[in-house]
Amino acid sequence: MPVILDSPAAVRRAAMDLLARREHGRIELARKLRQRGADVEMIEAALDRLAEEGLLSESRYIESFIRGRAGSGYGPLRIREELAQRGLPRAEIEAALQASGYDWNEQLQQLWQRRFGELPGDPRERARQMRFLVYRGYPMEQVGRLLQRGRLD
Repeated sequence: MPVILDSPAAVRRAAMDLLARREHGRIELARKLRQRGADVEMIEAALDRLAEEGLLSESRYIESFIRGRAGSGYGPLRIREELAQRGLPRAEIEAALQASGYDWNEQLQQLWQRRFGELPGDPRERARQMRFLVYRGYPMEQVGRLLQRGRLD
């Protein structure tokens, strides 16, 4: 039986339940609460209070998202785009990517080594490897350098 979000306490409880599972951005959390039937004014009030208390933090969400996606082998371009699609400010995304401390060249090298392990033998295989790595969010020129030499210096 679905819970009815008809009071500020119910909206706050639902928001805290979602935040207990993982970090959320404000827009994403508001969307989930609206889908559960909460009133927009109650949602905004609850989210403002959660942010004041430090329980809702977009910067923490961005850091968590970057850590998770980078750990799964995704590059900065893809991560940046996914965060922007979630309605987060580009300036905060850029700052978090810079502060993340990831060596994206190393990340690309490790992903390529794990996935392919050897330089492509023909143009078709080179194109396949390039498509995969660019889709994962690494810059085309960086991928091209890797596929020419098998390493990034």
